[in-house]
Amino acid sequence: MIRKPVVAGQFYPATASELKAMIERMVKEDAIGLVSPHAGYVYSGAVTAAVISRIKLKDTFIIMGPNHTGSGKPLSIMTEGTWKTPLGKVETDSELAKKILATSKHLKEDKVAHLYEHSIEVQLPFLQYFKPDFKLVPIVFGHASGTVYKEIGKEIAKAVKKLRREVVIIASSDMTHYEPQESAQAKDSQAIEAILNLDEDELLKRVSQLGITMCGYAPAVSLIVAAKELGATGTELVKYQTSGDTTGDYSAVVGYAGIIIKGGGR
Repeated sequence: MIRKPVVAGQFYPATASELKAMIERMVKEDAIGLVSPHAGYVYSGAVTAAVISRIKLKDTFIIMGPNHTGSGKPLSIMTEGTWKTPLGKVETDSELAKKILATSKHLKEDKVAHLYEHSIEVQLPFLQYFKPDFKLVPIVFGHASGTVYKEIGKEIAKAVKKLRREVVIIASSDMTHYEPQESAQAKDSQAIEAILNLDEDELLKRVSQLGITMCGYAPAVSLIVAAKELGATGTELVKYQTSGDTTGDYSAVVGYAGIIIKGGGR
């Protein structure tokens, strides 16, 4: 016996295409940007998976990460090249990358800063798992002023608008580093609140005044500014945890947050 549907066309659409589209709208967010962690997968992978699996994937991802190595130019972008992971190759979106570079007063063409930096690389396999054919614009942030980070956000948005490109911008960042669980959670809640309020100035203020060791706060500041320029409509904290949730050691943890900045579909 084949049990046929009796409420198709009433409780849910009767055609496969309409049904898939309806479910897609319910389970996937139209996102302009994400905050996603970049630690070893055993520690932060569940957060990255939770946030990336929630969004509608675009053809291009601008991924901004902090410079942990100190190599290369302080504010660097790669406009050409291929990134390789065990899941395959990711091509650079050279047209958009070059437009961002031409628009920016601060970013410089540089491959050295990217060679041994992990903050962008660890995002790629998760994206490849859900969408094998996307393109990448990689940007690495070293030390600069908050004003510079905000200006870079505006420059990225300007280039995206100019090319009418559909993108998702990822700020790759872990949160508080190596503090007791209660301290890390308290500090991280302050930074997360500023991001959820799309308040880049408050994020800068809290990172400085509270001593929040959020390694990717600079990319997060640029993300907030760019997202607002591109029409952000809301935010959501998808998942937060610490390394202690994996190791059972809560004496010195690292925090991880997965945040969606909603909007897009221009």
